[in-house]
Amino acid sequence: MPVTLPQLSRREFLKRAALAGAALAFAPSSHASWFGKARDRHTFFFLSDMHIAADAAFKHKSGVNVAENLAACVRQIAAWPVKPAAVIVNGDLALKDGLPGDYATFGKRLAPVRALAAVHLNLGNHDERENFWNAFPQDAAKLKSVPQKQAAVFGSAHANWFLLDSLDATNSTPGVLGAEQLDWLARELSARPDKPAIIVGHHNLQTPGSVDGLKRETAALAELFARQPQVKAFIHGHTHDWSITQHVSGVQLINLPPTGYVFKDGRPNGWVRCTLGKIGAEFELRCLDVKHPEHAQVQTLKWRV
Repeated sequence: MPVTLPQLSRREFLKRAALAGAALAFAPSSHASWFGKARDRHTFFFLSDMHIAADAAFKHKSGVNVAENLAACVRQIAAWPVKPAAVIVNGDLALKDGLPGDYATFGKRLAPVRALAAVHLNLGNHDERENFWNAFPQDAAKLKSVPQKQAAVFGSAHANWFLLDSLDATNSTPGVLGAEQLDWLARELSARPDKPAIIVGHHNLQTPGSVDGLKRETAALAELFARQPQVKAFIHGHTHDWSITQHVSGVQLINLPPTGYVFKDGRPNGWVRCTLGKIGAEFELRCLDVKHPEHAQVQTLKWRV
């Protein structure tokens, strides 16, 4: 399964923060307010494409300090007026090759989020499974539902969430789900026909002429969308961009922005708030640059019937 980091108690969080220096960006007096917030069981936060290096001072060639970008997103999340139902981190946690030190730094920077909610961690093409698993040995176990893949389902009031593993080979760009994971997904969807299904995976659907995204399996997912009408949305990262479009089937395609660096100048980076309703959802972009023209824009989506 995607590693799920349980929410930390205040005592455990402060203990870990003291040992790791994880909360140095926050005033100690602010910690109490995190634990006293009400929880919105319909709201979920998304982070994607962090690309954290072992060295927290590392700067991408664009000049971005990726660890500080993650810390800035964490500060924004900690300041949100309610606690989310869960936080989903959708792949490319590590800089390039999924090194153990990358995950150590990532874990320290993410730690304050665990004071708010459970955190689900997906894998991207710059992650490495064994190093990733070894980075969180006390927090989660490997579920062998799909051999050498991580796949999981969790429920919420208005939707079931299906988390997929599209990592094929570390530092190889295209993604692969594999026949066994696709079969698993079809079975799990068929077992839950009466509630909207939201699928989350790192890689995007492949577009015509592209060599990126989910190679060989975009058509299989399109067929699954057609025969499983409870699938309402497919959420991905990988492209380092932000957009919401609609598949020909009516499934909403949500392309998460990167937390780290953008591929194209002028595009936003940050995180996303999703709040579910009975027949749709709101998606709000939260930019690191609060002056970005798309910051705090809300798109209200209605699920296909």
